[in-house]
Amino acid sequence: MADELELLRGANPVPVDGPHFGDGPLDHRAERHLDRLLHERATATATPATATAAVPRRRTRLAWGLAATAVVAALVSALLFTGQTTAPAVAAPRPLVVQTDSSPVPLKELAERAERAAADNAPALRKGTHVQAWSLAMSDKKPPITLPIERIVRWHADDSHTEIVVATDPRHPGRPVLTDEDGEPRPVEDGHVLSEQTYPRSWSDAPPQSPPPTDVAGLRAYLQEAAYSKTALTTGELLDAVGSLLGTWTLGARESATLAQLLADTAGLKPLGQVTDRLGRRGQAYVLDLPGTREMLIMDPATGAVLGLETTFTKAEPEYGVKAGDVMSYSAWMR
Repeated sequence: MADELELLRGANPVPVDGPHFGDGPLDHRAERHLDRLLHERATATATPATATAAVPRRRTRLAWGLAATAVVAALVSALLFTGQTTAPAVAAPRPLVVQTDSSPVPLKELAERAERAAADNAPALRKGTHVQAWSLAMSDKKPPITLPIERIVRWHADDSHTEIVVATDPRHPGRPVLTDEDGEPRPVEDGHVLSEQTYPRSWSDAPPQSPPPTDVAGLRAYLQEAAYSKTALTTGELLDAVGSLLGTWTLGARESATLAQLLADTAGLKPLGQVTDRLGRRGQAYVLDLPGTREMLIMDPATGAVLGLETTFTKAEPEYGVKAGDVMSYSAWMR
C-alpha cells in the first residue's frame, strides 16, 4: 500500500504547493506515474465504485454529514480503478486575474462609451437568457466541490418559456461534470441534460418579468422591486438584483447603457483593469469589497454590457475547506 500511495502522490497534478490549482494538465512525469499506478497495479484493484459529489446554490452551504466521506472515497475509487484519468474538477476554480499592465477604465467613462454604442439601438432587448455558471459546495471539514452548468431560457410567442440546464465546463471540455441531479451526487458526462422543462405563461408583470426601463431612476426602482426591497438597495444588493435581471432578460444596447450609467452612479465599485473571462472574452473588472467576500463585475469595454459576475472569498473558512481567494460563484452571460 505504501508504494501505491507514493505513486499516487507523485502523479498528483495538483500538489499542495503547485501553481495550477487543478486548472493545468498533467506533466509528462505525472502521466508516466499515473499510467504505472493504473496499469501495473491493476491486479490489486477492488470492484469499481460509483463516483459521487455534491453541489449547492449560490451563497448556500450544503452539509453532507457522514455521507460526504463516502462521496469523496467513491470518487477517488472510481477514478483510480476504472482507468478514467480525466477527473472532474473538485477544487474551487481560480479567481480571474487582472492584467497588471492594463489601465482601469472608470465607470463614468465606460457609461459614456455604452451611450455612444447604443446610438443605433442595436442589438435589441430580448426576453430569455444564456448563461454559464459555477457554484461552490461546502461541507464541514470536506474539500469544496464546484458544479459548472449552462442554462438557456427561451420565451415563446404564447409567453410560455422553456428552460434547459446542461452540465458542462468550458475549462475542461469533454471531462465528467459534477451534478446533484435527482438529489444523488455524482459525475455525469459533459453535455448531460440536467433538466428541460417548459413553463406556462406567467400572469405577473412585476419585475423582472416586465421589460426593464431605459432611464436610470426607473431602472433603479425596477431593480429594487425585483429584489422585493422596500428600501434603497446597497451596492451588494444591487449586484444581486442585476443577476436576477440578467437571469430573465438579455439586455439590448439601450438597456446596457442605462445599467452602466446606474452602476457609474453607485458607490463602492472600484475599477481594476482588464481581465479575460472564462469564455475567453476581454472585459473591464470592477470590484466591491464586502465582509469576507469580493464581488467582481466584468463589463464589455466597448458596449458596457455585463459579461460576468464573480464572488470570491477574501477570508478563509477552514471548517468548510475554503481558503481566501477561492471562488464562491461565477456567472458568464451570453447573447
